[in-house]
Amino acid sequence: MEDLKHSETWRVFRIQSELVEGFETLNDLGPAVAIFGSSRMKPGSHYYKKAVELGRLLSNSGFSVITGGGPGIMEGANKGAKKGKGKSVGLNIEIPAEQHPNPYQDINLSFRYFFIRKLMFVKYSMAFIIFPGGFGTMDELFEALTLSQTKKIGVFPIILFGSEYWAGLIEWFRSTLIPHNTIEAKDLGLFSVVDEVHEVCGILQEYKKAYNQEIPECKQPR
Repeated sequence: MEDLKHSETWRVFRIQSELVEGFETLNDLGPAVAIFGSSRMKPGSHYYKKAVELGRLLSNSGFSVITGGGPGIMEGANKGAKKGKGKSVGLNIEIPAEQHPNPYQDINLSFRYFFIRKLMFVKYSMAFIIFPGGFGTMDELFEALTLSQTKKIGVFPIILFGSEYWAGLIEWFRSTLIPHNTIEAKDLGLFSVVDEVHEVCGILQEYKKAYNQEIPECKQPR
């Protein structure tokens, strides 16, 4: 954004080039699910292992898996996807505290501008799965909730993984936002909360059936 203050016209070409590269690279990706979560979750931790498990299951079911391309939950999801049949995609962001792309990506894109990166997530994902994370993860969550609430996108599964982690935020929705009429009670139906990988599959299958979506079957391996 600092660059935009000094050279607005020239920066338009940089923005345009990122858009074109993103569209051309991801255009034939097929059905994909985005997985978000903290870059600080270490390999071997509970949620990291769940991200690996979920990434592999989705990939083997025929979905591509899109993450922010960094470490932590993103790495776990890409690692699992890389072990499966689908594509493992990382949409990296250039930030002062350099984020290094994880090594488990079939497709690796790097963006300078957050808003273009966010556009790619929304355009090429048919569901968002939100693992525990910080401000960046919250940003993606509330972006998806806003777009769904305002009907800027169609029916769009938004799945929060980890009921214990998200319980305080959801209770705040109920105890503060609804009484103040800043959201409606029905808005709580914009998202689901799960603790296990098979529950994610169940939601995707319900979505496929209810809205006649041409997406792969998501089933737990026997």
